[in-house]
Amino acid sequence: MMKKGIDVSKYQGNIAWKQVKDSGIDFAIIKAGGSDDGFYTDPTYEANYKNAKAVGMPVGAYYIVGPYCVSKEDGIADAKRFLKMLEGKTFEYPVYIDLELTSPTTKTGTTDAVIAFCKTMEAAGYFCGIYASDISGFKDRLELSRLKTRALWVASYGSKPTYTKSYGMWQKSSTGRVPGIVGDVDLDECYVDYTAIIKSRGDNGFPKPAALVQEKKPMKVTVEYDDHTYSGLLEEQ
Repeated sequence: MMKKGIDVSKYQGNIAWKQVKDSGIDFAIIKAGGSDDGFYTDPTYEANYKNAKAVGMPVGAYYIVGPYCVSKEDGIADAKRFLKMLEGKTFEYPVYIDLELTSPTTKTGTTDAVIAFCKTMEAAGYFCGIYASDISGFKDRLELSRLKTRALWVASYGSKPTYTKSYGMWQKSSTGRVPGIVGDVDLDECYVDYTAIIKSRGDNGFPKPAALVQEKKPMKVTVEYDDHTYSGLLEEQ
């Protein structure tokens, strides 16, 4: 399968989402915010989410980290900021950390940060992926061998990625044109049915399927204390 998508931020302005959907775009990854210019929420995030959802457009989200996200602690802190932005929403596509601004000299620390970011998101019930450029990101700034089991979204304009061999999504252009958007927009191709995976697991704000919800059963406990025997039922809270 292959789905056609876009990723958007404030730079696309006011988007006519019905036109976008009617043009054949299957999904959109929406910028939520970042830590590259202080800590902020993208000014079009809420409107893009609301209006895309209103026309039935499946969505994901991304959060760009700044140049100082270079340790496990930094990754956790940024993930917690991202989680606050996602509250009360559902996402059919992954929620991504966008990595492009750290120094190549901090490759190991940056990879530690990215892994910690993803683990924090996953512990909170989100399907988290990693966005970076094929060469300047996954090759120069990250240790790709430590990230191969994760959902990768790779930027490579003009031709498919050559360094990153396995990925779920490809950002193929930054100068695409789509009805409903004035000016350039990033174009993407997705090769994984993320929506089915996310919903089957109850990730990204969707309810957990009944088969995954374990029934909490009371446990009978007997305790001997000071020559007396006590018994009763304990229930997990």
